[in-house]
Amino acid sequence: MNPATIVPFAVVDGGLSTALELLGHRPGGLLWTAQLVIDRPDAVVAAHRSFVDAGADVIISSSYQASVAGFVHAGASRSEAVLALASTTELARRSGASIVAASIGPYGATLGDGSEYHGNYDASWHDVRLFHRERLAVLCDTAPDLLAIETIPGRIEAEIVLDEVQRLNGPPAWLSVTCRDDSSTCAGDPIGSVAALGDQAAGVIAVGVNCTDPRFVATLLEAARTATAKPLVAYPNHGRAWDPVAKCWTGAGDHGGQRVDDWYRAGARFIGGCCGVGPAGVAEVFAGRAALASEA
Repeated sequence: MNPATIVPFAVVDGGLSTALELLGHRPGGLLWTAQLVIDRPDAVVAAHRSFVDAGADVIISSSYQASVAGFVHAGASRSEAVLALASTTELARRSGASIVAASIGPYGATLGDGSEYHGNYDASWHDVRLFHRERLAVLCDTAPDLLAIETIPGRIEAEIVLDEVQRLNGPPAWLSVTCRDDSSTCAGDPIGSVAALGDQAAGVIAVGVNCTDPRFVATLLEAARTATAKPLVAYPNHGRAWDPVAKCWTGAGDHGGQRVDDWYRAGARFIGGCCGVGPAGVAEVFAGRAALASEA
């Protein structure tokens, strides 16, 4: 299915770890949700399916924390690690999703140290590029409908990933960054500077924000709109802050499903949730779309 044909916007799923927890699983360790790709692939499919049942059109694969190196570190051979990473697209397809987006998370997501929320890696940008090149090569070969380049903390890493996607002539992609406030990415770059990257990149069909406090999203989208004519994407978290030391979320939180109308009017054509947003939150987004459609 072409996401551009979904009116008025495509519903994106929510946080995979949240759905797994609701099913009685507790992702943890360095691989986080990717551990279940090896141990309980059926649980990953069930979590994806819970979002489909809630109304999601787009299911994002379980490759966010997955990498060849990570699976090898967990005890797999290199060939087994490649197969495990590649399987994430098929697990998403088994959910019955209309559209499968392979998750291309930041380098820091595979480190388990919370560095994806600031982008200050203890690695050279060359090493980061090689990491993305290897993972993209595996995932692009699985023929996902889209690439969800997501939770990218800053402009430099976004540019690297977009370069590598274009080098591989990969499938269509969206570029989504995580932001610390209503104007800047977590690495401190103006949202407009990253949106401009997506605007100029061939194959990028949408640009936006994810895993960001929902209170900031409308303003961020408005800023992104000044730098791109492409559709926008918005799938914020539940509004709580991640504590990388205690490995938990803090604060009250509020996904802001009632803000769907604002995000749509700001230009978002892919809307969903991220960390802490389960099927109920996605159902709110689905209901918001139905309300907008009835007004048309």
